Amino acid sequence: MDYFFSHLWQAFQLPLKNPVLIFSLILFIILLSPILLRKIRIPSIIGLIISGVIIGPKGFNLIGEKLLESEGSVKLFSTIGLLYIMFMAGLELDMKEFKKYRNKSFTFGFLTFSIPILLGFPICYYGLHLGMTASILTASMFATHTLVAYPIASKFGITKKPAVAITIGGTILTDTAVLIILAVISSSAKGELNTEFWVRLITSLTIFTLIMFLIIPRIARWFFSKLESEKSSHYIFVLSIIFFAAFLAEMAGVEHIIGAFVAGLVLNGLIPHSSALMNRIDFIGNAIFIPFFLISVGMVVDIRVLFDGYWALITAAVLTTFAIFSKWLAALVTQLIFKMSGAERQVIFGLSTAHAAATLAIIIVGYNTITGTTSTGEPIRLLDENILNGTVILILITCMTASFVTENAGRRLLVEQAEDADLLAAPQKRTQHLLVALNELKGNENILDLSILITDKKVINPISVVSVLPDDQQAESRIHRSRNHMNEIINHYSSGETKVNTIATIDHNLSSGIARTSKELAADIVVINDSDKMNLLMRIVGDDREHLLDVCDKTVFFCQLDMPFISKRRIILICPELAELENSFTNWLDRVMRLSRELNLPTIVFSGEQTYEKIHLYVEQRKFNVSLEQKQINELDEFFLLNYKVESTDLIIYCTARKGAISYTPSVDFFLNKLEKAFPNNDRILIYPSQFSDNLFNSYDDITTSPITKGMETIQKIGKEVGSIFKGNEKN
Repeated sequence: MDYFFSHLWQAFQLPLKNPVLIFSLILFIILLSPILLRKIRIPSIIGLIISGVIIGPKGFNLIGEKLLESEGSVKLFSTIGLLYIMFMAGLELDMKEFKKYRNKSFTFGFLTFSIPILLGFPICYYGLHLGMTASILTASMFATHTLVAYPIASKFGITKKPAVAITIGGTILTDTAVLIILAVISSSAKGELNTEFWVRLITSLTIFTLIMFLIIPRIARWFFSKLESEKSSHYIFVLSIIFFAAFLAEMAGVEHIIGAFVAGLVLNGLIPHSSALMNRIDFIGNAIFIPFFLISVGMVVDIRVLFDGYWALITAAVLTTFAIFSKWLAALVTQLIFKMSGAERQVIFGLSTAHAAATLAIIIVGYNTITGTTSTGEPIRLLDENILNGTVILILITCMTASFVTENAGRRLLVEQAEDADLLAAPQKRTQHLLVALNELKGNENILDLSILITDKKVINPISVVSVLPDDQQAESRIHRSRNHMNEIINHYSSGETKVNTIATIDHNLSSGIARTSKELAADIVVINDSDKMNLLMRIVGDDREHLLDVCDKTVFFCQLDMPFISKRRIILICPELAELENSFTNWLDRVMRLSRELNLPTIVFSGEQTYEKIHLYVEQRKFNVSLEQKQINELDEFFLLNYKVESTDLIIYCTARKGAISYTPSVDFFLNKLEKAFPNNDRILIYPSQFSDNLFNSYDDITTSPITKGMETIQKIGKEVGSIFKGNEKN
């Protein structure tokens, strides 16, 4: 026993030396960081970096300096993560959109590249007193941008707007140019910048380009076609190409991240963005390699430098302020040249102002470049710790700014360019499919009746009922037993002569099973029985409602229907401002109006003037013979100020909004809490409209990582909180 505790004590001596324990620690950080930090509204990318600071040699020294050296295991995984990031940057760029707006993209790319460098160099050289080479490298860091806010544009449905396409094209140009500068600067810092260097660079880059763009695509096409069934081999082949390209780039005299970036461009047209291979590439990189890189970045940060004197804080303030200003100036000049609107300028600025992983990649290369040693043997780095730490602060502030600006600008752009014909188009019958999630008939009769009432009778296969069962040792027996429940459900539907498909499936949790099945069946609406029960674990990781919304992008009806529909006297429909601009507005509205018509109930609409006009116009166009009455409210809280008497026989339908949607504000969630407390005995339906995404960029464009993407929701929360503070000050 003494031996056991002694051995255990030695294993936990700091810094940790057991590779299994170190790997386990980092995995726990990757697992828990996004879950815990979203509750305190810290973006996940910053959370992972902060975690690295805490466990690193300059924090609590859980992981020592040796593991960060070139031979260390952490350094190895960090390098893989960095290469993976740059590969994803090239893989997910949309070349078609770039070609369509190539002239404007070239202009914006030139401006967003040249303005930050031309103005940033004197600031770094004269203001921050950096050396010539360090000033050029830091200024080039200003030129990069990461499309962290792209998911917001995707949710708003503005990804095909010229302002967004121009920004994406500019990303290709500015990041490629910066990577070339990085190669030149790295050689210059090592004293290798001479005529021989340029001859060798041009020759080797030519050979590298020929291999990558002529030979590799042919090999890849042959491999993907001949070994079509070997899916795991496809992923191993892609990994091989990434690291082989990185090796070739080093042999060509440039940074290995350039090779990984080019590998992404080469495979761009060969890997469909919705394919299983792309899913594997995203999953493994986002789950392991990229978080490792972000944590390793934190390990080299010495947060104590910020408290050693005012100069570290001044450096961080200068870097952050100029990074934001230079991107705003580039967007302004682009607007003036192409005579764009103010909203389009703000969209360009919002999408291009965020600095994230690409910025880290450049600064890390500069930090790791040793230009000499001091008299005491300490290494002299091209970029010191002040620049590194200031960059971390820059990333946090610019990501928040990008989220806040893009959300507000996207909303303005939609309002300015909204077209009534597109907004009021009725959902096509071939796209209508209702997915009802339940495991048994008992207690769910009203949910089944609702699905019948809101379904268009002309749709051939209108409804599917899915029963999601836990994936455990009794899974097969549960599926067999579920057949009896499914037969009862089919009999219930047969009374209304409605066709229904029944599916029993297994999954690790209910939300994932519903999300997966809804995609397989191409359902447009998911109907589920709502539950107010929530235990401590659900409060930590997110309740069932929130979890389902995270994993399912369909329109979701959360239903609390305890009384039969025959007892209903009115429908109270509550909509937030700008609900009519959501992509799926007519999708859910069509179902609600069918319910009103089938039950012959009047519908009282509490909404803004423009929202009600769109609802009324849609009802007239679709010839729904329903009774509509408007109660105008400009803010959701005005619903309670009207003192409108809500009877227990009223069915309350609240069209809420997902976080990041155009109609979402913090008041949407606050109002829902008040509504549930004020009318606990009323039947209600909560509608969360879907956010149609083109799946072009599942995360974000420049450097796609799930940690940053998962942090988008928390970034938006912070942005909204900041906005609400400013709004409050304006009112005062």
